Amino acid sequence: MSVKELQAHLADRENQPLILDVREPWECTICSLPGARQIPMGRIPSSLHELDKDKEIIVLCHHGVRSYQVAYYLQHQGFNNLHNLQGGIDAWARQIDPAMPKY
Repeated sequence: MSVKELQAHLADRENQPLILDVREPWECTICSLPGARQIPMGRIPSSLHELDKDKEIIVLCHHGVRSYQVAYYLQHQGFNNLHNLQGGIDAWARQIDPAMPKY
């Protein structure tokens, strides 16, 4: 999913996805999307019980590599309504919210 597609999707207030931010806590202190659920990539296997398999999940990280790996892992754990945010929070900051801090 592109950042522009996510922006349009978030405008639909009735059907909100879970935004799963898999970056490390120190990264999330620099910038994050409001309402995102933050679970570092390394904690995903032990946190599966915290995620709803029926909910749409959009996974994001800094540039989209870790989130792709997490989405792939989740798919193999029975999650089917998944999207990887292409370009991650960096693409969001560059294309959607230029005032957002970048790192």
